[in-house]
Formats: sequence, C-alpha cells, structure tokens
Amino acid sequence: MENSIYEINPQEYNLKLAEALKKIPEFEEPEWVKFVKSSSAKERPIDDPDFWHKRAASVLRNIYKKGSIGVNRLKTKYGSKKNRGFKPEKFKKGSGKILRVILQQSDKAGFTEIQKPIRGIKSKKPGRILTDKGKKFLEEIK
Repeated sequence: MENSIYEINPQEYNLKLAEALKKIPEFEEPEWVKFVKSSSAKERPIDDPDFWHKRAASVLRNIYKKGSIGVNRLKTKYGSKKNRGFKPEKFKKGSGKILRVILQQSDKAGFTEIQKPIRGIKSKKPGRILTDKGKKFLEEIK
C-alpha cells in the first residue's frame, strides 16, 4: 500500500490527486491566476482551467518523493527555456508566487510544514516536508 504513488503512472496519479484537491476548501484558485504566466520564459498566460490544482498536485507529489524541498528548487523544476529570437535559448526559472501560494495553502490544509534547519547538520536543508496527514492523503489516492 505504501508505494501506491510509485506504482501508478505519474500523469494519471497527478490528475487523480488534482481532482481530490478540488474538494479541499484550502486549495482555492486565486483570481489573479488567469492573468499571469507560469514562467518568464512563457509567452502567453495559462489557459488550462484546472492549472492550479494540477500544479498543486505536482508540487505535493514532488515533496513526497524528494522529502524536504523549498520554493527555489521548485522554481528550477518548473522552469523552461526562453525563446529569445535569434539569440540562443536561455533557461529561466518558473514563477515563485504560484509555488509560494500553493505551499501556503498546503500548510493551511495541514499537508506540509516548514522544516526547521538544525544547527551543525548540513544535510538537513530547510524547506517544506509532508506531515503525517499529508502522507496519508497522498497514499490514499489510487
């Protein structure tokens, strides 16, 4: 039962998780999402109506897989190459505001919490980790 997240195809799992997140009141799409781009590398705003819940599902799955993860590392994961015309493409990070708000919503729902840095231990990086409630929620989705 514990490895159910890894047994399902990631895309199918994220869609099921996004549907489950729609039922949770904390994960509500802000009104400004219709007007912003998901990265400075993108040319157009987001046109997917379910974008917010799909991105939240993806972020929660990443936290489950990686353990502690922060906004900066998530920005790098959701970045892409910017088309600069004749100039060579350049990598640009994703939008931090979208990721920050999703993490704040998951904190409010009780799925994640901020990991406190432990003095003298370098391997423990501060970031978000899943709570027991969050792990249980993610593992229940089939």
